[in-house]
Amino acid sequence: MSRFRPGWMFPAAILLVGINLRPAIAAIGPLLDMLQRDTGLSDTGASLLTTLPVALMGACLLMAGRLRRLLGDRMGIALGVALVLASDLMRWLWPGAASLLLTAIGAGIGVAVVQALIPAMIRSHAGARTAGLMGLYSTAIMGGALISGVASPWVAQAGGWPMALGIWALPALAGCAVWLKATRRLAEPPRTASVRGAYRSLRGWTLLAFFGLGTGAYTLVLAWLPPFYTHLGWSAEKAGALLGAVTFAEVAAGMAVSAWIDRWPDRRGALILAIAALLAGLLCLSLAPLALAWPAAMLAGLGIGALFPLSLIVAMDHGESAGEAGAIAGFVQGGGYALAAILPLAAGLLRQHLADLTPAWWLMAGLCLVLGLIAIRLRPGTRIVLHP
Repeated sequence: MSRFRPGWMFPAAILLVGINLRPAIAAIGPLLDMLQRDTGLSDTGASLLTTLPVALMGACLLMAGRLRRLLGDRMGIALGVALVLASDLMRWLWPGAASLLLTAIGAGIGVAVVQALIPAMIRSHAGARTAGLMGLYSTAIMGGALISGVASPWVAQAGGWPMALGIWALPALAGCAVWLKATRRLAEPPRTASVRGAYRSLRGWTLLAFFGLGTGAYTLVLAWLPPFYTHLGWSAEKAGALLGAVTFAEVAAGMAVSAWIDRWPDRRGALILAIAALLAGLLCLSLAPLALAWPAAMLAGLGIGALFPLSLIVAMDHGESAGEAGAIAGFVQGGGYALAAILPLAAGLLRQHLADLTPAWWLMAGLCLVLGLIAIRLRPGTRIVLHP
């Protein structure tokens, strides 16, 4: 097995690939009112722009083992980034409702392929620094959301919303090129174990639910926070800046996890702190959305930003080898993203029928209590036994 090299190319490639895994979704929220006005999408139809890619992430991630055998890790990840690139470019060149929905599918598949294959690649080549590099990867994902969420309204103001959605093809091109160069001499990770053991394990389903509910908070905020505030009278630019505050806090939390998590074999304390921050942010959104908008954004961002990498790291802790860790991560993310896709869709239905998103924030606040109960049970040292 190839070990982690002290050079910078592999971490840089992980960083660039991660940055490209959210702009296709994150750039939508601040522009949603504009997109609906120009394309005629309903609130439910608009929610599909987030729900479809997230649901597809889940479906593809459940087939992580088959994807690895079919594509290989290195070229499979490159192909995934290329699909994201093509989807972004199509939005720029052929804008419209049908194109938006089609590219949501294409981008979702591309992101799913990357997320299915990259954990085993990291585990195989990072060695003892796996948790730290997973934290870097997760932070890069949130960084891509930060940049695209803040920049898209300003790009739309200068060149229209097709440019604001399509310009993210450029970093995708850079990410694909750097990935191919950085990994050309790295060995493929060992074959991923079967996920049958995870299907049969209560702990596997518990980890899936934990990842799904935590990621559901992320997709809910990503899709509907800017429209919530534009409905309250804010401009698209100001609402995009608020989403930027959320994702800035997510990046800060992700960096803290990356720097410190190797020192905490028992992850439960960090998980409880993250859930408490998210709950506090959601309560601010529910009770005083205008007066506490910025504290709500920062608290929710800190909670989401820590939960995302922590839930992946905890899942991978349950595997003995890189192959097992990759299989468990694929199972947890696959079902978890399918679960997470329900929340933005439910919020779209609430907005369409009640003209208010506040019940969605209350729903997620209640689910935070469920997350806390699960976190308490995630004692270290437990393994999920997989079958070859």
